[in-house]
This record gives sequence, C-alpha cells and structure tokens, in this order.
Amino acid sequence: MKHIKIKAWVKILIVFIIIITLTTLYSRYIGTKGLVVNEKTIVDSNLPNNYYGLKIIHLSDIHYKKTTTKKDLEKIVKEINLLKPDIVIFSGDLLDSSITYKDTDYKDLKEILNSINYNIGKYAIKGENDLEFDKWNEIINDSNFINLNDNYELIYNNGIEPILLVGISSNYKNNHIEDTINDIYSKLNTEYKYSILVLHEPDFINYIDYNKFNLILAGHSHSGQIRLPFIGGIINQKYASTYKDEYYMLGNTNMYISSGIGTSKYKFRLFDKPSFNLYRLRNK
Repeated sequence: MKHIKIKAWVKILIVFIIIITLTTLYSRYIGTKGLVVNEKTIVDSNLPNNYYGLKIIHLSDIHYKKTTTKKDLEKIVKEINLLKPDIVIFSGDLLDSSITYKDTDYKDLKEILNSINYNIGKYAIKGENDLEFDKWNEIINDSNFINLNDNYELIYNNGIEPILLVGISSNYKNNHIEDTINDIYSKLNTEYKYSILVLHEPDFINYIDYNKFNLILAGHSHSGQIRLPFIGGIINQKYASTYKDEYYMLGNTNMYISSGIGTSKYKFRLFDKPSFNLYRLRNK
C-alpha cells in the first residue's frame, strides 16, 4: 500500500512539473507575442462637437528589444495605420535600461516610428527607462513625434475650440508632477472644456487635482504582466500598485492604463497579451 501511495505522489509531482514547465514556456515565448487592440468608447458631454468621433491610439511600454523585436514593432505600426488614428499618444518606456543598443537599433526605431500615420499629431513622453538614454529625444524628434515631456499642446480639429493635452515625463526619480502641472496652468490664459493628461506612472495622480482633467492616460503597470484568474496581475511595478488595472473612474475623470507591448523586469506575459488602446471620443 505504501508503495502505491509513493507512485501516486510521483505521478502528481510529474504532472505538476509538466504544467509549470509548459506555463513558463508559454508565457515566455507565446504570451509575449501577438497583439490585442483594446477599443474603448469614451463619452463625455464636455467634449466639443468638432471632436465627436476623434480616434486616439494609446501606445506604451515597448521596451524595445527586451521581448519586442523589430518585426514585432513593424506589425504594430501596420495595425495602427489600418485604424487611421487622429492622434497617437505614447506614454513612455520606448527603451529598456537593461539593453545595450547599437546605432542600427536607433536607426530602425526612427524609421519604424516615423511610419506611423495620423491626422492631427503624434505625442510622446518619457518612462523611467527612457531617462537613461540621451538618444531618446533624437529618436522622438526624428520620428516626427512631438516631445510632450512636462509640456502642453492645444489640439485643434476643424474648429476654433481646442482641447488641452498635457504631458508629464517620468516621476520615478524625481516627483515633479504637481509643480509641473501648476506651472503649465499658470501659463494658460483660459480654461478648456476638455483636457487630457498623459503620464507614465499612474500612482502619481494622487499628488494632483485630477478633476482638472477629463481623461488621463498612463502606462508602466503592464497590468501585472502575469495575470491569474480571480487574482489579476501579480508583478507589481513601483508607482503602479494602487492603479494597475486598465480603467478607473476618479470622480468625473476617466483614467485608462495601457497594458503595454513589451516586458519589464521579467520576460514573461501570461493572460496579458501585448496590446495598445484605441479610444473613440463622443459627447453623447
């Protein structure tokens, strides 16, 4: 009887090892590939009529060459262009601090990102990994993005009434979000009916009056990268532990967090395919 029990436990152990091995291989080599486009409709009565149906692509956390290859990025750009966005917003971590890049990598990034088509504009901010690279500014400028770090733009669409777009670079090393937003608003001589805030680490919204904004777009969380049923993401990023899921309603403010394309820390994604978001704005 004892011999039979030992055999049963050995079988259970073997099955357990096989499951863990297959799950690990899947999350490393299959879970990190492919692409999901999350389409969201955002309804806000404050949106001016001339922005009805505005399409915004929200892309984040590419971590180029960690698990996102040149071929992967080309496919992503092709998918973006098929959607014909009005605005493209990148919310940080184009690069990864653990990777040593060559000049050819920077050249490839410029060419691929420059091929993203849009009707109104492309805008980008830095993530904490991007802070390590002097080349980031050059890549963004040469690929025809507007550098939105700690700055703002007024967006016009077939009319004289703009919407406000504010960008905050990574606060990971230096929490400057409150001072930067106060400085930006001190330069504005009017209020705008609809305002969008772009930042990398979502937890920093707790330092500001987020009610100033109608829409907040963030990244950094990767939605936990490894997601388990009934539990959710289990790999928490620093400054993305309070807000790590895809959507939060903060007062009257919509906040969306992109799950991102690449990986950070660990080269695994499970039940969390690479993705970007498509938002369609409406006022009714």
